[in-house]
Amino acid sequence: MTGTVYVNGRFVNEPDARISVYDGGWLHGAGLFETMRAENGRVFRLDSHIERLRRSASKLLMAIEPEELPDHSVFAELLERNSLKAARVRLMVTAGSMRDHGTTDGSHLTVCATASNLSPYPTDFYEKGVPVIICDFRISPSDPVAGHKTICYLPRLLGLRQAQQGQCVEALWFTTANRLAEGSISNIFIAKNGILKTPPLDTPVLPGIARGIVLEIARRIGIEVQECPLTVNDLLDADEVLLTNAIMQVMPVIRVEKHDIHKGRIGSLGKSLLQEYRRRVREECSSK
Repeated sequence: MTGTVYVNGRFVNEPDARISVYDGGWLHGAGLFETMRAENGRVFRLDSHIERLRRSASKLLMAIEPEELPDHSVFAELLERNSLKAARVRLMVTAGSMRDHGTTDGSHLTVCATASNLSPYPTDFYEKGVPVIICDFRISPSDPVAGHKTICYLPRLLGLRQAQQGQCVEALWFTTANRLAEGSISNIFIAKNGILKTPPLDTPVLPGIARGIVLEIARRIGIEVQECPLTVNDLLDADEVLLTNAIMQVMPVIRVEKHDIHKGRIGSLGKSLLQEYRRRVREECSSK
């Protein structure tokens, strides 16, 4: 049985989905995407994902009006057509046809959305924590796409390959100035002496939706939060290390390379943040 996808305003069967070979995403990686989590047939924090994509588009592609992107009703129908309640949902926007002189006037943006089974991370990852590596690559603050979720994703996949080769779950990136930045597919937090710290957005790092929710939760429950530059020493000296993204939510790290975090045991702060995060997802995605 084939699934249904959304392409440029229409729902079509997967085998019938087509884009031009001259599409800017295909030719040059000129595009953006959002990976979102749906539960109970609703996409969690959809408006935040859409707004982030629009902010990046205005800087890297062109201004996109809200009506040019699928809304809540479109995603609800996409999930229904695929008989999904819990799902991994992806929205992608590319520069469209660049056939004439390699440029686009924005009148033919390609907008696609897909939904697939959620396939959550193993329970053991949350109960026992995960190991990570420090990848060989570096983020440059002068890179124009740093801090944006672009479809030019090969460097991040290569970072993940390094992690997998080392039997780890994630690869951590530092900047060219040796500042801790983020994971290949996640944002990162450390906890030290009861203070929750994360690299500031101008590191640069992706303004992750899950990152923002964790900051929201921490402040609400009275945890001191600092968005500040961090070094490898801060990382290795942390009481807890946490990874966040829309699918993994809040995942504890128990080892960086060969160095144990918190003696290889998960900490209480990460547990509390994950519990509250999941509660918010349930509440916001509950039936109205």
